[in-house]
Amino acid sequence: MSDSKLLRGTFVLTLGTYVSRILGMIYLFPFAILVGTVGGALFGYGYNQYAIYLSIATAGMPMAVSKFVSKYNALGDYYTSRRMYRAGMKLMLVTGILAFLLLYSLAPVMSRITLGGSDLNNSLEDVVMVMRMVSVALIVVPMMSLMRGFFQGHQSMGPTAVSQVVEQLVRVVFLLASTYIVIKVVHGSLALAVGFATMGAFVGALAGLAVLIWYWKKRKPYLDKMVNEQTVTPTRISTVSIFKELLTYSLPYVFVSLAIPLYQYVDQFTFNRAMVAAGQKEIAESMNGIVQSYVPKLVMIPVSLATAFGLTLVPTITRSFVNKDYNVLQKQIDQTYQTIMFLVLPASVGLMALAGPAYTFFFGTDASDAGGNVLLYYAPVALLFSFFTVNGAILQGINKQKYAVLSLLFGLIVKIVVNVPFILMFHEIGSVLATALGYIVSLVYMFALIQKHAKYNYSEFIKRSVLILIFVAIMGISVKIVATVIGLFTTPGRFSATVITIIGAAVGGIIYFIITYRSSLLEKVMGARVTGAIERKILRRNKQRSA
Repeated sequence: MSDSKLLRGTFVLTLGTYVSRILGMIYLFPFAILVGTVGGALFGYGYNQYAIYLSIATAGMPMAVSKFVSKYNALGDYYTSRRMYRAGMKLMLVTGILAFLLLYSLAPVMSRITLGGSDLNNSLEDVVMVMRMVSVALIVVPMMSLMRGFFQGHQSMGPTAVSQVVEQLVRVVFLLASTYIVIKVVHGSLALAVGFATMGAFVGALAGLAVLIWYWKKRKPYLDKMVNEQTVTPTRISTVSIFKELLTYSLPYVFVSLAIPLYQYVDQFTFNRAMVAAGQKEIAESMNGIVQSYVPKLVMIPVSLATAFGLTLVPTITRSFVNKDYNVLQKQIDQTYQTIMFLVLPASVGLMALAGPAYTFFFGTDASDAGGNVLLYYAPVALLFSFFTVNGAILQGINKQKYAVLSLLFGLIVKIVVNVPFILMFHEIGSVLATALGYIVSLVYMFALIQKHAKYNYSEFIKRSVLILIFVAIMGISVKIVATVIGLFTTPGRFSATVITIIGAAVGGIIYFIITYRSSLLEKVMGARVTGAIERKILRRNKQRSA
């Protein structure tokens, strides 16, 4: 396959992934207006369970299958790739059904633990219903994941990208439409509306699977021809051995991708009980919705954008490590870390400076003071999320993936140990602080391992980070001043929050761009190509204006 075709495929897949992620974030803003914080908590109860069971059922199959197919296709053994596909589809159907049955049957037990044994805003029956409604999607999604991996293994990224976007689009449309109809048209219960919202995962998965089946039928003649014209003797490998090989590829991806769902899982089983014990029973579920469903979505926006830049360097990091070119490896890790710091830190500080208005702008005035306070503390965690994701990828790139798993376990143990005490002391903020502490422990371990095994020196990164911190501080203070001044001349409410958020974000972005551009920091971190493109656009506009 030519480099241009490979790059085009990678671009298509990346674009599809991030369009899908953006759709998966922005739907919560109108959804929050419809169901409020209590509805957000109920949605989180079901969806957090679904995320865990889905990760277990799929077991990182897209990446594992892609790697398996690429390996055997490179050997000219298309027959073994097809054997894996047939056996894998059967396995995914079985694991999907088992995951569905397990979540469906355990829903009452999980619901009691989630509610902390207390009667809160959402009843036990409501939580059970939502968990059972979302569990149906587990039957379909694992098979869809394997098909995506199979196409990616053939260097065909279009099917995955298109199916991801279609799946997410159908899910979001169904979710918002069903929620609106239940609440506004037929005046049904909040629980029923949220139950149908979680069913969107199943409807979206059906749409995504339909897209993949269409691609499969379209390309099957070509794929059959590859198998029929194979000249290489098929590899002698049992079905059990195929599954073992897949698991060796998939497990590291599973553990790293499970980080955020597992942290939320801890909260799901401890948050309400701890809040009740702290004398916060009346607001326990409302705060749960803010901490688990709404604020994390805002925080994940800069995380997704930054890790998209950082993770593009991971394949080159792997190549440099294999070639033992540690000088190049040093520069590549430096660039990855500096990119994360350069993009995520200002976004985090900007969210902190605009925490109250930003929460009100996106989610409305329902518990906006508490939501803004949670966002203030949660925003810096975005930087921890980003470094954890990138460090996990780097450790996999240098063939030390087991340490990525260990780091997750260490951080998770810290989260489990301190979560309840922190919530008792600091209420809803305690959950955020426990999450931050867990990630810090994981990162300290990861940074030490990368220094040891990749022979990485942090001196250049630390120097550059100090400069970024100074510029971000200037930006943050400026945004806070602008927000305060506008607040003096506007009446508190959603309109005021919208004005403050938009103007504050624009001012912060402009100030940060100017000082990083003038100081050459932008060029040093993002490269001459980026600054060159910006300069050409600015010059072109100036010429057009002067003409």
